[in-house]
Amino acid sequence: MSRALADAQLVVSSAHVGFENPDDFAAALDAHQPLGCDTVVIPSLPFEHFADVDGVHVAAETINRAFGLAQARGITLGYHNHWWELAPMADGRPALLHLFELVAPEVIAEVDIYWAQVGGSDPKAIVSELGSRVGLLHVKDGPADEPRSPMVAVGDGVVDVAGVLAASPTARWHIVELDRCATDMFEAVARSYDYLVGGGYSKARA
Repeated sequence: MSRALADAQLVVSSAHVGFENPDDFAAALDAHQPLGCDTVVIPSLPFEHFADVDGVHVAAETINRAFGLAQARGITLGYHNHWWELAPMADGRPALLHLFELVAPEVIAEVDIYWAQVGGSDPKAIVSELGSRVGLLHVKDGPADEPRSPMVAVGDGVVDVAGVLAASPTARWHIVELDRCATDMFEAVARSYDYLVGGGYSKARA
């Protein structure tokens, strides 16, 4: 795999690795290291962990266990949100913000800006409050009305993509992710690239 990546002149920005048990997670980390992958992200935890403060504490404990395994290997650990992590707690703040107050300070946020908006939050406000904790951004666009709606090329939907990216200068990668499209997926990715790079919002690799 390393040879294939080199031949294609590709690098691995990060990888999603689920955390179900420590042994499997550790083995996955060991498998990713030879690929030059220095950042691993937990893609999600069950929605019930974000229904109340006690659940958020459970989620934080899980992430901190994973962090210890990643840290021992020199790998950066992150967490990626969907819409359910934006559920408001008793103080009105999203559960995601409470989560990042409880996990190790070295854990980064991979903020999915579209799911943040679907969850009822302003993604610009979310990345602004997380500040330097934001290491990666999942950049996607669409109607942001409900989770099943198809997504569109970045720049064609309702998300203030330019504003969110400007509010998150610490993000090392802008990752276009379109879970589903009503149009051709490859065309939507190409249009997204043109919007982000052509508009000066993202940098292309040399």
